[in-house]
Amino acid sequence: MERWLRKLAVVTGASSGIGEAISKALVANGLNVLGLARREDKLKELTELNNLSTGKFHFMKCDLYNESDILKAFNFAESNFGGVHVLVNNAGTIRSNTLAAVKTSDIREVVDLNLIAPSICIREALKSMRNHKNEAHIFNINSIYGINATYPPLPINLYPGSKFGMRAVTDILKMEIRQNKDNIRVTGFYPGLVKTEIISLGGFNPDMYKILPYLEPKDLADCLVFALSAPPHVQIDDLVINPVRR
Repeated sequence: MERWLRKLAVVTGASSGIGEAISKALVANGLNVLGLARREDKLKELTELNNLSTGKFHFMKCDLYNESDILKAFNFAESNFGGVHVLVNNAGTIRSNTLAAVKTSDIREVVDLNLIAPSICIREALKSMRNHKNEAHIFNINSIYGINATYPPLPINLYPGSKFGMRAVTDILKMEIRQNKDNIRVTGFYPGLVKTEIISLGGFNPDMYKILPYLEPKDLADCLVFALSAPPHVQIDDLVINPVRR
């Protein structure tokens, strides 16, 4: 990980869950992190990491539904940190309902946050990475629903569609990077059930954690550090990460 020392990683959805765990792991390994999320109070709490590690945690309040907020964040990264070396597209949302009953507003929110926002982040990160011609890495934190749309069989309407779309974006990104001969690696993450607040916020009963095996956010953070620390000529294309019963 020495080659990533003090390089900048932009992490979306950094205020809790998987994004928080990834931010902590990257800072602990010496990277500087620019955490993006809407809950500024939660982001501020993570600045306590700055007393413990070589890396530093910085943050910006950012509404990923708002393109202008995303552009401001990447302009800030370019102006203050000399560009982006690592992008972690992590923010996401889910809504509990069937296709027959889901509200149009929920459909738009799921697609906007799970597909459109990370695509904009990729575009802006690529501009920076190509401009500086440094080694870089893009992580798209997807879902097992980006591989199998119907298992586990939950009422999640457009969520798998957004994740299959993001899987296609990840594959297209890899193709374009190969064609352009960029020094950029891309890894897609496809985790099973993870214990985060997205379940309760999405309208699901958190008691499912008492029934189903689940991953902890730190499990994904450890996997990300593993992929990031691989030799420069090694790209871990995809990681399918499933829990086993404890």
